[in-house]
Amino acid sequence: MTGEPAEREQAEQHRRKLDELFGDVLPETTSDERDPGDRADRTSDAWYYENRPPHHDA
Repeated sequence: MTGEPAEREQAEQHRRKLDELFGDVLPETTSDERDPGDRADRTSDAWYYENRPPHHDA
């Protein structure tokens, strides 16, 4: 199969172009594949506190 490397290269170029346009949308691993120790002890509201706009500080 002489066309296989060319097809693979074309697919890689297509993937790079999509990544360039849209960014890396999906992570390489899912949350259940990651080590739970990678996450700090977080409350359910931790994301909101970390991403709180400066004008909301009192």
